[in-house]
Amino acid sequence: MNLPALILSFSLLLIAMTLHEFAHAWAAYKFGDQTARLSGRLTLNPLAHIDPVGTVIIPLLFFFSTGGRFVFGAAKPVPINYGMLKNPARDVVFIGASGPLVNIAAACASAAVIRLVPQGTLLSLLLAHFLMINLVLGIFNLIPLPPLDGSRVLAGFLPPAAAAGYAKIEPYGFIIIILLSMAGAFDYVIWPLVRFIAGLLI
Repeated sequence: MNLPALILSFSLLLIAMTLHEFAHAWAAYKFGDQTARLSGRLTLNPLAHIDPVGTVIIPLLFFFSTGGRFVFGAAKPVPINYGMLKNPARDVVFIGASGPLVNIAAACASAAVIRLVPQGTLLSLLLAHFLMINLVLGIFNLIPLPPLDGSRVLAGFLPPAAAAGYAKIEPYGFIIIILLSMAGAFDYVIWPLVRFIAGLLI
């Protein structure tokens, strides 16, 4: 096992996930919901966002299954009380999109810095890795399947009855995502999109 590579990849992933969850908490707070702030989630402290399965076990599985080339995972979801939002139908769209958009913004910022540093250096390689982690995290979460963020965005545009019916599939969301992944569906959507955007950035 390449322990330094594991620690490095996990650290970069943890930063990306912390940015993602902080963005959700901040957006919810700005739209009137204090739940995340009162729960200690409106913070850039990674420890507040760690989930034993999503933040530890899943990244380890990705690391070993890809031979140390990549890690992916999920943080503890930010609690949101939609009843506290000023305009739930509108606000849920911005709250759902905030996490992925921050990750994409972090990828763009990484690309900008990469252009300023010598190529082939450790810093440039770290930035490139951080860029890819943020792109995957951002784009994957925009998939419109509960409980991913894309489903929150889509629900905000649906009529209330349709949104309520759509939310009922959330208990089966991860099963659907796993089945799609096993079938190779994401290989034809997520990775080509990630590579395309990365190619535009660097």
